[in-house]
Order: sequence, then structure tokens, then C-alpha cells
Amino acid sequence: MKYTKLGRTGLTVSRICLGCGSYGVKSWQPWVLEEGEAREHYAHALESGINFFDTADMYSNGVSEQITGRFVREMARREEVVIATKVGGVMSNAPNGSGLSRKHIIDACDASLRRLGMDYIDLYQIHGWDLSTPLEETLEALDSVVRAGKVRYLGVSNTSAWMLAKALFLAREHGWHRFVSVQNHYNLIYREDEREVIPLCLDQGIGLIPWRPLARGFLTANRDRSGKALRLRAQSDPLAQSYRPDDYDMVDVVAEIAAARGVSPAVVALAWLLQTPAMTAPIIGATKRQHIDDAVKAVDFQLTADEVARLEAPYQPHEDALQLIHRNAARYLNQGAGAAPR
Repeated sequence: MKYTKLGRTGLTVSRICLGCGSYGVKSWQPWVLEEGEAREHYAHALESGINFFDTADMYSNGVSEQITGRFVREMARREEVVIATKVGGVMSNAPNGSGLSRKHIIDACDASLRRLGMDYIDLYQIHGWDLSTPLEETLEALDSVVRAGKVRYLGVSNTSAWMLAKALFLAREHGWHRFVSVQNHYNLIYREDEREVIPLCLDQGIGLIPWRPLARGFLTANRDRSGKALRLRAQSDPLAQSYRPDDYDMVDVVAEIAAARGVSPAVVALAWLLQTPAMTAPIIGATKRQHIDDAVKAVDFQLTADEVARLEAPYQPHEDALQLIHRNAARYLNQGAGAAPR
């Protein structure tokens, strides 16, 4: 495993982050591994040198945080791992059970700490913007949980460049702790962040920790060209209807390079992501030990300049997909609705 700094901070993280949304309860998503099945994945990740774990309060309605906290406490020293979680999704149907108000952020942070069984969160991220709450209120509340010692660093997920720029400006103006990482949708078939978000992150020293680095398995050929899902998780892909012929062309190129180099398509797709500017660590969702092995192998896998050019050639703009991902992110953040253990 190799390690790097998270953006322009002094925090050292592994080049691969284990996405813990894959672990929880099947009643939340049928592809999720429950606690007994999940144990070996945490152990294997730690044995492989991964020290970075990402979850969210809404994943499996809080159970993902419970499992993550339990296994990390059991298998590692707290000071040697980096735990990231998120706030903003629906945790109850109560009037203040979601969003980014000061009340919800502080209550949700305390609830996440209880579920994790930890004294602090390394990276606390908003899961998306809450446009019904003044941005100043959200940023001040996030600053307060850092100053209270409950959180060490702040991050944002599902952001546009202009909202991120506005948040960074306000944080500097008020002397608040600012965002140090961005967790957006970014992979070989969805590269719209290269227009504005990534240049902004490079300029401001913000680390990228993208979700869907393999397009929920699409880049490893988890559906055929007719759109038929070939694996369980592919059946619940919210972007399934948006895939286009050029996206499938990309899958073919990934497969060709992987076959020629004797590795899995996942290694090729992740290796491309790891060499992109400002990249800290893609967040992988692993439901098999091999998924972790492939991700670790990608860290040392070097693509040639010709292979990078071949991988990037089929890409076409995805403006419609940009709108679709934000609509689906909004629906995704509202699927928890109230069964979270406190």
C-alpha cells in the first residue's frame, strides 16, 4: 500500500479508501453484506494496509457506522486509522431529522459518535447541500463540532464548483474551518468534474476521494449492451437508464487493456483514476475479498501514456447525466427515513 496526504492537510491516508456502505443490513439494500459477512473485509483491508474507511449515518440507517466502529475498534488502534462519515441524509421523519441545520448537524454528529463508539471523527462530510438552510449556519455549525474536539477535518460530497467556492470564501471570511476534501461522482465514464471542480480543488489544495470509481461495477462489465444487469448490485444502479453506447465502448477498452496486461478490468479503471490530478483515494465498495485485492493492486499498476490515451478517447460530455446524478443523489439521501439506531 502507498500513502498520501489528504489534500493540503497533514493527514496521511492510504491511496485506497474502503467504502463501508457495503456493510449493514440487507433490508436497506439487497447487495449489502451483514455483520458476519463483513468482518473479513475489514480485516483484509487492514492487513492490506488500508487505513481509510468511509461511511455515513444513513447507510443501512446507522448500522454501517455501528459495524465499522465495532470492527475497527477490535482490529486496529484508533490513532492509526482514519474514519470518515457523513451527515445530511434522512435519519428520521421528524421535522429536524435531516438536512444541515445547526441543530441537526450537532445532534447527528453526537449520534454518529455513539454508533461508532469513538470519541472523534477524523473526516466529517456533508452528504450534499441543504438549500433550505443558510450556508453560513451550516458552515458555522461544522466549525463548532471541530472546535468542540468531535471532528478533526471537514469534507463535502456531491458538490458543484460554485457552491464549493462560495463555501471556501465564507469559511475564510469568518475564520471557520474549511473543507479539505471533495467526494463526488467521478470515473472513466463520468468526468464532468474535470471542467470546474477538479481545477478548483487543485488550486485550493483540496483532496479528491470519489465515489463510484468503477461506476458501481459498470466498468467491470456488470451489464450487457442491452442494459441487462448481470450482477445483483447492478440491478439497483440509479443511473442504469443513462448509459450510452460510448459508455459501453469505454467498458470494451478497459477490458482489452486488462486482458493484454493480465489483470482484471477493475485494476485498469482504478489505476487510471489514481493517476489523475488531485486524486487522494478512490472509495471502493467491496463485497468480495477480490475487490479489495484488485484495488490494492491498482495502486502499483502503471498505465502507459498510450493506454491512458486509449482509455480517455471514447469519452463524450455527460451534461444530462450531471443533472441525473444530482436528482438521484437527492432521492438516495432520502431513502433512509427513520429507522436509524441512535
